[in-house]
Amino acid sequence: MTDELPELGQGNAYYEVLGGGRFRSTIHAQGAWNAHEQHMAPASGLLADVLERHQPRTGMRMARLSYEILGLIPGGDFHIETTILRPGRTIELLQAVLVANGRTAIRATAWRMATSDTSAVAAIEDAPIPGPDDCKPYDGAAVWPGGFIRSLEMRVAEGHRPGAGKVWLRTAHPLTDQEDSGDLARLMGLVDTANGIAARVPPGPNSYAFPNLDLQIHMYRRPAGEWLGLDNAVSFGRDGIGLTSTVLHDLQGPFGRAEQILTLRQT
Repeated sequence: MTDELPELGQGNAYYEVLGGGRFRSTIHAQGAWNAHEQHMAPASGLLADVLERHQPRTGMRMARLSYEILGLIPGGDFHIETTILRPGRTIELLQAVLVANGRTAIRATAWRMATSDTSAVAAIEDAPIPGPDDCKPYDGAAVWPGGFIRSLEMRVAEGHRPGAGKVWLRTAHPLTDQEDSGDLARLMGLVDTANGIAARVPPGPNSYAFPNLDLQIHMYRRPAGEWLGLDNAVSFGRDGIGLTSTVLHDLQGPFGRAEQILTLRQT
């Protein structure tokens, strides 16, 4: 694909719904690495939304979302195809693929699992983080370019440094121009930001690029609300591979974890 900018939607939402599984990204979904691509974060939120709407069943919820990034995610028009790979009474595996310019850019799978009352044994080991009201404003757009980063409100906790940090995010922009997406999709549309909130090295020339090839999300509780908290740690190996690991929070506390494998490239 060339560096020529695609036609983008002009509305307030991240995506325009065109019907029949077709969508158009807006400037708010613009990526940070290249101006002509989509950011993985809102794209993963849209895929989560499509998966959640696909043949929903009472008493079941998505507990794991796995995204494979198969290449640059072009801005502009694309479509999403959704199927059930493994039907089941208590466990189902769903798949959604985002297809743009004739190729699959993202493949997402989700385990949908039956829920039951396990409150008698409920417990978590992940520690809470300071809430957004106890954190300072953070200008992510001063570090990263692109329309998506500009669309976010960010707060940072004390102790933030290269390689580790605690950050809260929210957005005033709806996921689609239908404005009917739920909290889960909205929050999943922020998770991929984790790879940039405490970068070990600054992005840009004479440094390193560190794009993630995947995004794996596990949720032991269904999240709610508009704020997403990221308790984040970034590791760089010695052979060109890194890992971003994040405990995910809403205002009620921790609800899951995310992992992103990174390819490290000198710029």
